[in-house]
Amino acid sequence: MGISKVEGFKEETLRLAELFKAIGHPARMSIIEYMIKNPSCICNDIVEELPLAQSTISKHLSELKAVGIIKGEVSGSSLCYCINPDVLNEIAVFVSGVVIATQQCNTDDCC
Repeated sequence: MGISKVEGFKEETLRLAELFKAIGHPARMSIIEYMIKNPSCICNDIVEELPLAQSTISKHLSELKAVGIIKGEVSGSSLCYCINPDVLNEIAVFVSGVVIATQQCNTDDCC
């Protein structure tokens, strides 16, 4: 796959693209859904919930943490993760703006 051109785009657009790319995998979406239902969770809890190996889940958790969607800390020998509401709010603001703009669209003028 080639390198994507990112020059010329607003920083906000690049950030949102990074966030959507991170959540654009079914395993990561499932991890986020699990964390929303279980606000304080440990990696092993997620392993028991999803049909994936521990190493695979750890990789997905790393991807989510790298963009800030989740936060994590070491608690003894366990890693405890939680959703970062500030980052999810970034996504929500964008999606809400799209929904509002779409609702305001005059359907006679749209394709």
